Amino acid sequence: MEEMKKMKKCCVIGGDGFIGRYLSQALVASGREVLVLGRKATSDFQHEHVSYQSVDANDFGALKHILSTCDELVDLAFATVPKTSFSDPIFDLQSNLPRVVGLLELLTDLPNITKIIFTSSGGTVYGHAKQLPISENAETEPVSPYGITKLTIERYALMYHRLHNLPVVIVRPANAYGHGQQPFIGQGFIATAMGQILHGQEVTVFGQTGTIRDYIHVKDVARGFVAALDFGQNGDVLNVGSGVGLSNKDVLDLIRPMAQAAGYPLKVKHEAERKFDVSANVLNFGRLLSRSGWIPTIKMAQGLTEMWHGLALQALRDAQMQKNTNSTVNRVKE
Repeated sequence: MEEMKKMKKCCVIGGDGFIGRYLSQALVASGREVLVLGRKATSDFQHEHVSYQSVDANDFGALKHILSTCDELVDLAFATVPKTSFSDPIFDLQSNLPRVVGLLELLTDLPNITKIIFTSSGGTVYGHAKQLPISENAETEPVSPYGITKLTIERYALMYHRLHNLPVVIVRPANAYGHGQQPFIGQGFIATAMGQILHGQEVTVFGQTGTIRDYIHVKDVARGFVAALDFGQNGDVLNVGSGVGLSNKDVLDLIRPMAQAAGYPLKVKHEAERKFDVSANVLNFGRLLSRSGWIPTIKMAQGLTEMWHGLALQALRDAQMQKNTNSTVNRVKE
């Protein structure tokens, strides 16, 4: 009788976040066992064939021991977001680059790892594009500290691929969105806009229509990562995007009917365009398509509807919790 094929074990560093949770599910669906590494002591994410382990990402001794039990690695960890990188560019650099270079060093001693995915940023590494949609061969001229650090990590990873034959693939995702994305923490315009509407706040748009971005559902992003693991060639750089650009105004026009139906007014405040914003960013995903057959499948209307209902339910729960807290405080005062 033929021996059963061994299930691949994929380690996901930083896998307890928004993209990581969807990626873990996609990896399990592809027939893999998943080990998520994160900073928190425990995780409330429960899924069959997914285990969680708390580890300091700068503890390279512990990481080497853990990774010696894995077949693949996806590195999603990043300590900053584009907005915070402007406020403290030194922290952006120091909190991200040394960790990745240390990780690359230890991976040179781990031949058991057959594929390594480093997560870059299709939304920031290209800067002001000369042509849309943007292919992986376009010039990379990032205009934010976040994008510069991401591109530097890419260059280090590809250098280790050339010098040490590390099986590295770079993935450049566009602007992920979807249910579970949190507003007000710099994760994206859609989540923040929905959060502002649900809290009765104005949505700020810089310029008349705002910037144009490539919004892609997080489930499609997760599938793109799995496709990169399965079909990406060592040394590849792969865009994961929708190929469609939407302005801030376009997004708000899609959200408005849902908000109005729920009784929430959509108030927009226009401010002057910001010098550091790239006006338009749309990705060409032809390389990943040709490698694997991957294409985005979730329509914007479906993704926004799921996201709106999730955030609306969360807002109701938060309001009820605040009401209960206030009632308790008032009773104590009495």
